[in-house]
Amino acid sequence: MSTLGAPDHSTHPTSRTTPAADWLAGHRSEVDATVGGLQAAAARLDAWGRHLAAVLDGGGRLLAAGNGGSAAEAQHLTAELVGRFVDERKPLSAIALHAESSSTTAIGNDYGAAKVFARQVQAHGRPGDVLLLLSTSGRSENVVRAAQAGRRAGLRVWALTGPAHSPLAEASDEVLRVGEPGSSTSAVQEGHLVVVHALCAAVDAHLLAATTGTTTSAAAPVPAAAAGASAEPLDLRSADQPADQPADRPARAARSAGDRRPRVVVVGDAVLDRDLLGRSDRVAPDAPVPVVDVTGLDESPGGAGLTALLVAGRARTSLVAPVADDDAGRRLREALESPSGGVEGVEVVALGHAGGTRTKTRVRVAGQSLVRLDEGGPATPVEVDLAVLAEALADADVVLVSDYGAGTTRDPAVREALAQAARRVPVVWDPHPRGGAPVPGCALVTPNLSEARAAASPGVAGASPDVLAEHLASTWGVRGVCVTTGAQGAWLASPGTDAVFAPAAVVAGGDPCGAGDSFAASAAVSLATGRVLSEAVVAAVADASAWVAAGGASGWRAAQREAASQGAAAAAAGAAERSAPSTAADVVARVRATGGTVVATGGCFDVLHAGHVATLEAARRLGDALVVLLNADSSVRRLKGPTRPVNDEVDRARVLAALDCVDAVVVFSEDDPRAALAQVRPDVWAKGGDYGGAELPEAPLVRSWGGRVVLLPYLDGRSTTSILARGALPASTSATPADRTTQETAR
Repeated sequence: MSTLGAPDHSTHPTSRTTPAADWLAGHRSEVDATVGGLQAAAARLDAWGRHLAAVLDGGGRLLAAGNGGSAAEAQHLTAELVGRFVDERKPLSAIALHAESSSTTAIGNDYGAAKVFARQVQAHGRPGDVLLLLSTSGRSENVVRAAQAGRRAGLRVWALTGPAHSPLAEASDEVLRVGEPGSSTSAVQEGHLVVVHALCAAVDAHLLAATTGTTTSAAAPVPAAAAGASAEPLDLRSADQPADQPADRPARAARSAGDRRPRVVVVGDAVLDRDLLGRSDRVAPDAPVPVVDVTGLDESPGGAGLTALLVAGRARTSLVAPVADDDAGRRLREALESPSGGVEGVEVVALGHAGGTRTKTRVRVAGQSLVRLDEGGPATPVEVDLAVLAEALADADVVLVSDYGAGTTRDPAVREALAQAARRVPVVWDPHPRGGAPVPGCALVTPNLSEARAAASPGVAGASPDVLAEHLASTWGVRGVCVTTGAQGAWLASPGTDAVFAPAAVVAGGDPCGAGDSFAASAAVSLATGRVLSEAVVAAVADASAWVAAGGASGWRAAQREAASQGAAAAAAGAAERSAPSTAADVVARVRATGGTVVATGGCFDVLHAGHVATLEAARRLGDALVVLLNADSSVRRLKGPTRPVNDEVDRARVLAALDCVDAVVVFSEDDPRAALAQVRPDVWAKGGDYGGAELPEAPLVRSWGGRVVLLPYLDGRSTTSILARGALPASTSATPADRTTQETAR
């Protein structure tokens, strides 16, 4: 027993160590390293805070969950947001998913323990909400299932894990890996608590900025990848933390000062594409082959070079690729750095190139390729400078790998650099059968169907695209695989999840050359600007369809040539138009450029029914594109009465535009479509209904520019009027024969 007033030497720090003292000493160094490493995550946490502030301020909600100590931290986070962190502000909607016994046992008994959190996500989560999941191991099945349920429901899923790769990391949109290899659970959990507090501070700061119109304290722009839901996991291990940018950072930083667009780095195999254009109207006398009289030459970058040009203008773009030191290589580099036609230039980071420049020359007549001549190569990288490669990738927001099978993705140094990049930012990988396999951790891999079958295990190779996508995502260890199937569309899947199908628009004719490059470029830019994987894939499918319809790579080169001839101002305007959503003018110009036929039809299309669809599908078969002239609400009221339309013009136009057979919709407010017709000037004006031999009022106008009028029969017994009448009848009353046969003109 200690004497009162005398020192108790059993606990004196200078006497002897104790288990508690030993643990605290070791734990302190571990926590210091963990918390110190979080400084590298400041930009990501600020981006999370900005996004979460916008969601919560706009009426959205945060859901949070974890097991054990992580459950307590989830509750801590939601309590700070519903209450207050430091200063007074409005309460924010944040829900800790229940881990107490009544909810756990009730849900577990009915659905199994693995679905305890997933069931709650399905109940409480809404598209656009944020789901934050905490797990030191990242392997708890109930947390992984919650992440999968959240992504299927359209939530943005964030995860806090330990330092290792994990199923939770793969199932989430973004993840912060906290700690160093070998960190204890307690050190990781304390790091998570620091992240919770930093996130609360960021939310409060951004809410204050939104309220007062002031800017937050971060002076430098946050990388787009950090702000977006589809950014790849950020690894916080000290060995992988990039050093702060020094004052003498190379010229790229100076050139991009003030340019807040994301930066995309394209890595891959570039080629020089050449189109020999000509006409052929005779056969050679000495052999049964056509004689081509050459009338012109188009020359531009192909392969990864084309991909980089498609990214440029929408993002700051660099291309890392082998480039030969020969005349063709110099022309290739000049075409990338100073392209014609108003396209923004690309920074070229040249790797050593084995052999002469790879060149592909196509002989084309009347829009068709007769033969292709390949020369140069093999184009494998040589003498790769690791410092140059690391510098090129260091400040990328997204890395896009454009593999054309020349060897770049098989080079060990390049693969190591890409593997490191995949741990920091989203990597989109467009594979090739002769190229290297995607590095683990890629955000998105985009094989076409034949490439997916070649890469799959023998027992799965013949499976459907959705099964292939999920299989390859698990095999490659990547977050998402999108199997493209040409005119059908694309299938996106993550490990252990059902696939999402993104259908392609119907395209008549066109040229698919370069469609894969267009798809990958679009997906990369979408991820760099903050879209989730499914959004990026849907946008990429639409862009690839438009690319095919516009004539593929040859059509693109022709457009650049035309833009260059029109001057810089016109080229800039054209680029702006091409980046905007498709309009009727875009559709007409595209079809006319390829010698196609533009069809137009018109009407109210108030309550869309089978008769409307049959007429629209029949009209689309008359040409290469269908433009629908839609009566505005004011016009419908004058034609149909004060109770019409049932659906307003915005909804009617959106429904029509969603049909595969409709390429564009034009809304007009006049009582007849003649003014709108004069703007579109279609080759065919198709109308549904029986006009009893009477000529349409607009027929002379259509014929004045050489167009023709085609009448289409209605599908019997369908009309908006009869549908509305039947809906107004008592349930026991049958529609009369007159109701069933009443026909309504489309107008």
